[in-house]
Amino acid sequence: MRVLLVEDETDLAQSILDYLKNTQKFNCDVAYNLEKATELCVLYEYDCLIIDIGLPDGNGLDLIKSSKANHSKTGIIIISARDAIEDRIKGLNLGADDYLVKPFHLSELNARIYSLVRRLRFDGNSVFVVNEISIDPQSREVKINGKAIELTKSEYDILYYFMSNKNQVISKTSLAESLVGEYVDILNSLDFVYLHIKNLRKKLTAAGCTDYIKTVYGVGYKFQVE
Repeated sequence: MRVLLVEDETDLAQSILDYLKNTQKFNCDVAYNLEKATELCVLYEYDCLIIDIGLPDGNGLDLIKSSKANHSKTGIIIISARDAIEDRIKGLNLGADDYLVKPFHLSELNARIYSLVRRLRFDGNSVFVVNEISIDPQSREVKINGKAIELTKSEYDILYYFMSNKNQVISKTSLAESLVGEYVDILNSLDFVYLHIKNLRKKLTAAGCTDYIKTVYGVGYKFQVE
């Protein structure tokens, strides 16, 4: 699960990041202003955006409008002050999917994220199934033909990304971004992606799974499902 948090209150932003990264094992980027958030949304695709409307350099409503136009399957949750009801209504009309009023419990935010992603990406199902593979995003449990297998965080994240984008050619850079976020730009090599995919393939096939991961030479990979 890849999430972008757009929040200018640094203490709140840090508490949300700590919870989503360390407790829920999400891949999270953060932007403290509209300019950075807009840049990240152009460069990367997210499962969910968590947006505070009142930002120091502009209005988060502009980000909602552009993001929903370009990434229809990206969920958007507004987090706002109690007295910002007019902005919340405007945000929902522009395409935001949900909102939370500050202060809120982090567990509620987490539940809203999962509910939203299930609806937008998995047709409302709590378990994501592709042929003999099933993924429960909340428990991060992966099963092959009903039997659970153990994956590392990176292997799980790659499989989730593949299944969310089945039958599409995916570049090695996109896979790396799904693992490390915007920090991919400072890496000297993307060879770690190949190693994670090699190990993922080995575990899946050993569990009796068809090898759906196809190499597209010179480009990246495709999770090819008939």
